[in-house]
Amino acid sequence: MSIEMKKVCVFCGANPGTDPAFAEAARALGHEIAARGLGLVYGGGKVGLMGVVADAALEAGAEVDGVIPEHLMQRELGHGSVTRLHVVSSMHERKALMAKLSDGFVVLPGGFGTLEEAFEVLTWSQLGLHRKGTVFLDVKGYWSGLNDMLDGMVTAGFVRAEHRLLSLTADSPAQSLDMLAAFRPPEVTRWIERVAQA
Repeated sequence: MSIEMKKVCVFCGANPGTDPAFAEAARALGHEIAARGLGLVYGGGKVGLMGVVADAALEAGAEVDGVIPEHLMQRELGHGSVTRLHVVSSMHERKALMAKLSDGFVVLPGGFGTLEEAFEVLTWSQLGLHRKGTVFLDVKGYWSGLNDMLDGMVTAGFVRAEHRLLSLTADSPAQSLDMLAAFRPPEVTRWIERVAQA
């Protein structure tokens, strides 16, 4: 059974990237989240794609929860206009709270931090720690190399084929939210039992 979507977490870059299409996709995603009556959860920043998606969601009427660690607040990177800005003590607490507040995850283009956030929630899903979907919004083929790598992990025997399905890819903001709403995770109990017995 799928989870009722109320709030969507967006992982994305603290930079805008070199292609204007990245910011356009972030803006469109923020508007689409609001249009569906959903709330946005994100990393709490006012810069880069983070700022774009938050501003777009706010201007379209969505509630926005930002979650930012204290050390980034001290650099004055926190968004001052979000509905709720949660200031936490560490990056670990940030990710945990973002996941707790959300019913699914959309991954926009970004760098190391964006990938780290996305793969942590994918790992939690693989282990059966939550039943929330993760969708990579593939802006102009940004995630195509990542998808090739994940397919290679399956071929090499490090990721099971059913777990590969935990990482979804969408071509548009609307499709990404449709995929989250329809997401149903694979059964993981037997897989964990086999690993424990090995």
